[in-house]
Amino acid sequence: MTGPLRGALRVVGVGPGDPELMTLKAARILGAADVVAFFAKAGRPGHARRIVEGALNPAAEQLRLEYPFTTEVDLGDPRYLAEMGEFYERCADLLAQRLDRGCEVALLSEGDPFFYGSSMYLFDRLARDYPNEVVPGVTGMSGCWAQARLPICHGDDVFCVLPGTLDEETLTARLRGADAAVIMKVGRNLPKIRRALEAADLLTRAVFVERGTMGDERITPLAELTEGPAPYFSLVLVPGRQRAR
Repeated sequence: MTGPLRGALRVVGVGPGDPELMTLKAARILGAADVVAFFAKAGRPGHARRIVEGALNPAAEQLRLEYPFTTEVDLGDPRYLAEMGEFYERCADLLAQRLDRGCEVALLSEGDPFFYGSSMYLFDRLARDYPNEVVPGVTGMSGCWAQARLPICHGDDVFCVLPGTLDEETLTARLRGADAAVIMKVGRNLPKIRRALEAADLLTRAVFVERGTMGDERITPLAELTEGPAPYFSLVLVPGRQRAR
């Protein structure tokens, strides 16, 4: 006797912002999915959902997964792990209900699902129990260095991806040990990032990119940027390619 029919979970990377950077595979899956789930901040449409406008199955259920908070609670606060863990459990349960009914569920992820993506936490909770597929996407950083026309590394360059949430001493040390770097999670960490780059003697190479690949993107040398917090969709590029080739 066969078990109950279970739907498949498709975790779909939709790229950094420009809809044309979504893959053909992602577009095919979204055009057929029974349920499209996406994360969003309170009062916002959701960045990944905005990217796929016009690409969804018109009959699909759209399941909004709204964060309990984003930057309001510090990562080091015990509330953050506890409440975010509960949030991801609730989201996974909502998806499981649809999967148990045999629905094909597409879970959207801006950029690439397994690169700082919230969708990976639902994948962790569901992958053992349901058929699944992960569709890679263009990362925000690769979209940004392409838009900046900034080759990031070559040859035997050591490339480092750093969260701006690191403490200043650690951030400086990591930057000193890398030939090329991308600093994510900029936001209110921008003044600290600037100090770390200056201490590592890399400020003159650093380029700030805001909303890369989107219509209102801004690209500027970090040294020329006015101090202050940065928007959510921003990062800092530090290109390598400093040796002859």
